[in-house]
Amino acid sequence: MTLVIDPQGLARCLYSEALDLSALGMLSIRRASHVEPDATGQWWVDLAPVHGPQFGPYHRRADALGAEQAWLEANILLIAAT
Repeated sequence: MTLVIDPQGLARCLYSEALDLSALGMLSIRRASHVEPDATGQWWVDLAPVHGPQFGPYHRRADALGAEQAWLEANILLIAAT
């Protein structure tokens, strides 16, 4: 898990249960994307909630989730930290 902490002490990350984030204080969680199958069982990533692209298809959900995480880290989480 990548945890970004800004100079004011605000922590941001892609949510996971790897850490008990409530130990850091009050949480604010919002959806960044949707990973859903289509009628043929192919998986698609929709990053519309953060004004991002749609991409896919992926044969496996795990592959779609990995692509989703990589895009969010590179285009939202880490860019906002610079």
